[in-house]
Amino acid sequence: MKEFDETCCRGLLKLGVGLTALLWMTLVLANGAEARKSYQAAKWSPIHFKPAIDTAEDKDCLTCHAEVLAPSVREHSPAGVQAGKSMAWYQTLDTYAGAQDTLHRRHMSTDFAGRVMSMRCNTCHQGHDPRAEAPGSSATAQGNGYNLRKLVDTNTCLMCHGKFNYEVMGLPGPWSQHGETFANNCLLCHDNIRTSRHQVNFLKPAEIEAAGKESADSCYGCHGGRAWYRISFPYPRHAWKGMDKEIPEWAKNRPTQSDPRFLIGLPIHSDAAQSRPVKSSKPARVNRRPGKTIQSRISAKKSPLEVKRKSHVRK
Repeated sequence: MKEFDETCCRGLLKLGVGLTALLWMTLVLANGAEARKSYQAAKWSPIHFKPAIDTAEDKDCLTCHAEVLAPSVREHSPAGVQAGKSMAWYQTLDTYAGAQDTLHRRHMSTDFAGRVMSMRCNTCHQGHDPRAEAPGSSATAQGNGYNLRKLVDTNTCLMCHGKFNYEVMGLPGPWSQHGETFANNCLLCHDNIRTSRHQVNFLKPAEIEAAGKESADSCYGCHGGRAWYRISFPYPRHAWKGMDKEIPEWAKNRPTQSDPRFLIGLPIHSDAAQSRPVKSSKPARVNRRPGKTIQSRISAKKSPLEVKRKSHVRK
């Protein structure tokens, strides 16, 4: 009888262990399935598509993407270049202060960005198509025909990262080479020319004007100083007081207002605020009229600050 009891106890113990293991495996599989279900639900959430993306707040996006605003700059590049001993391309102008930072933080968290910009997640991100995205990562999904990046309209980037269009402005060359000719002062001309500017909901017009009086880099930084592209953005030709009624050749195909999605005071989700392509035109030769030169105004104003010309390697 004693041997029977011991055998029974051992059997019950094994049964209990087996049932516990089975329950644990069931929970693991269930959690895995739930995690996959949650990921798919998040991936296909309406917030990633029109029209929900238009009314999304930053907090809605950061619920899942908070890491984009976390400091995450590598101490050194894969090639071994140390961040602390090198100068990034965006650090060559006075408007950027401090150590290197990530793209999202430079546009949303730095002091200068907070002063002159009102960037939101959906300023750049207007939804995407998960069906076109590569499964896996860029390291495992090469050459399969899918997108290896987030869908962002490069025209949005081009607005602030295009080439300095000195040909249209009538300057002899790039600002980095000829800024001193104009006392390194953008407002030498733009106090009276194209004075209706920066009226978009992702910028702070009054703060930009104040910053432009303090430093030419505040203007040049977004108008050629941090160019990603070899082309210029065809800015809308807003009317201003004293504007010449004769439209120059290069401006004849330009729109007269900004993309409706970016208009100040217009709800971004309204029917009138749907994006439309901006017509571009090739820069044409500027017809200069005799007697009206920029050079004649140089002596009237002094430079608030010279544009820096630095190398990208600190000594």
